[in-house]
Amino acid sequence: MRTLYCAFVLILICTVNISWAGDIKGKVKAVGAKNNANAVVYIEKIPGKTFDPPKNPATMDQKNLVFIPHVLPVVAGTTVKYLNSDDVLHNVFTPDKCAEKFNLGTWPKGQVRSYTFMNAGCVSLMLCNVHPEMEAYVVVLENPYYAVSAKDGSCTIKNVPAGKHTLKIWHEKLKGEPQEVTVAESGEVDVNFEIKK
Repeated sequence: MRTLYCAFVLILICTVNISWAGDIKGKVKAVGAKNNANAVVYIEKIPGKTFDPPKNPATMDQKNLVFIPHVLPVVAGTTVKYLNSDDVLHNVFTPDKCAEKFNLGTWPKGQVRSYTFMNAGCVSLMLCNVHPEMEAYVVVLENPYYAVSAKDGSCTIKNVPAGKHTLKIWHEKLKGEPQEVTVAESGEVDVNFEIKK
């Protein structure tokens, strides 16, 4: 009898700790753009939950006079490392107040400078004062449920908690309407976005 009771308690504990989650598969159509890349699809809020930033920093490289990636979404509190992989000097700065208008100075190949983005909702334009044609964006979010669209518009947000969520989209030039989405306890839900000026 005791063995049966212990087995029942163990099953109950395991059941309570199960976290049900599904995936959101998105497709973005960027009207008037050369491709469908670099849109950030994200869940605005997860009620009742807070999220710690990752222990490891994110990286934005400067290579062949281009910021890589062009769009970098992060959770608030994430440190971003800026690497110079070119044989020329590079700089990183932003004019945006939500990132304290930081200027990390100028540094040579192989060196790294860092900045920690604290403010969720902040979209910071990254610039290089040595090469004014260089631009990129850091998009600061409240939670890790986001994805960046590929050139074909595809994106997937994995392991989203089951339930109803508001899904939003950000693009540097185009706009799209939020969508309500219901995520099942397993499997996938498909969402299509059209963004335009």
